[in-house]
Amino acid sequence: MLTPELMLSGYAQGIFPMAEGRDSEDLHWIDPRLRGVIPLDKFHISRSLRREILRKNYTIRINSSFSAVVRACGDRDETWINSALFTLYGGLHDMGHAHSLEIWQEEELTGGVFGITLGAAYFGESMFSTRTNASKIALAYLVDRLRQSGFTLFDTQFLTPHLASLGGVEIPRADYRRRLAEALEREADYCAVSVPSAEGMLQRMTQTS
Repeated sequence: MLTPELMLSGYAQGIFPMAEGRDSEDLHWIDPRLRGVIPLDKFHISRSLRREILRKNYTIRINSSFSAVVRACGDRDETWINSALFTLYGGLHDMGHAHSLEIWQEEELTGGVFGITLGAAYFGESMFSTRTNASKIALAYLVDRLRQSGFTLFDTQFLTPHLASLGGVEIPRADYRRRLAEALEREADYCAVSVPSAEGMLQRMTQTS
């Protein structure tokens, strides 16, 4: 039986579990030949995304509704998050190894991303949005948080067109494992920084991206 501790051990080896579907009872370890990552100094903020961020018609919260974010990420026609993973993510959150970054608008959770942390590696699991650009805004704030908190690796597992448009790339398995090993030798604290202003976040991101 997979436990949160065994799950962390798998991540440290470069593999991660997925289910074939919501109703599947089995989990399978995945080890992609090409791994998706977002270089933390290469995140791309387009002019349109910058405008959306500066509208400031949202509030950023950290870990205020972790379970709701995971549930929303799995609330789609096709999902790899089954009941076992939902429970495991909750266990990792209780241990301080799983975190959410949330977009709230008019007291409604409209977007977010959650992932697992180990050393200075952040393993992005999934994201969702119910309003246009909410997930992109969440990722911008997430990358800024990872950079400020000492993380060196942002693993997205796979590369989607959405992630590629924001600076995501694919790297070979061997390169990924080298970067992972280096990240695991370091320490980072996801909760070490406060939620920044939109202007502060954009200024930092523009300086190095």
